[in-house]
Amino acid sequence: MNIFYTPDMPLETELPEEEAKHCIRVLRMSIGDEITLTDGKGYFYLAEISSISGKHCQVNLIKSISQEPLWPCHLHIAMAPTKNMDRNEWFAEKATEIGFDELSFLNCRFSERKILKTERIQKILVSAIKQSQKARLPKLNEMMNFEQFISQNFKGNKFIAHCYNDEKPLLKDIVEKGKDCLVMIGPEGDFSKEEVASAITHGFIPVSLGKSRLRTETAALVACHIMNLANQ
Repeated sequence: MNIFYTPDMPLETELPEEEAKHCIRVLRMSIGDEITLTDGKGYFYLAEISSISGKHCQVNLIKSISQEPLWPCHLHIAMAPTKNMDRNEWFAEKATEIGFDELSFLNCRFSERKILKTERIQKILVSAIKQSQKARLPKLNEMMNFEQFISQNFKGNKFIAHCYNDEKPLLKDIVEKGKDCLVMIGPEGDFSKEEVASAITHGFIPVSLGKSRLRTETAALVACHIMNLANQ
């Protein structure tokens, strides 16, 4: 099933230019064909193509279909982006397929990438909700300084995964079903010890993701999967 992202539905009944191009030129759909849309806010729309003109594609809405939330709480991953952008994009795609609500990027002491443009990642999130047939688009935040990020208010449980050798509970053992959850993942060189200590003073609980040594994007995906599974 092809799904088209139309964030302004139902107020706007014309497909965005990129979606219209895919619909008309790639899939070669025509007037009278029925298509499925999503606004990324929890709704699918069944629609019929009513007119095509150049790059423009208008539709008539037939009905709206609310998609019930697939998990009962807010799942948030905050990670230091990897130097290789492909790995950040891979994580964004796979985590969206699994299911989460919000993605933040952190500028940490040992971060390999200090600047991150999010436009490409936003497009990947959109593509991933369409592919995985989800009607809710994860929120994507711009990169933020570590200390600024941990100083924000967050209603649920806050965890920081790090690799130092002190005893830490496994994330899988302490995630609470139905409670908002935020997990921070550090850069390849890990959080600094000072960052870990600062996070703890701000209410973050140190956790382990298991015995394996994981790359940043893998650790973030494992954390996402653990949160999602715990809330099924």
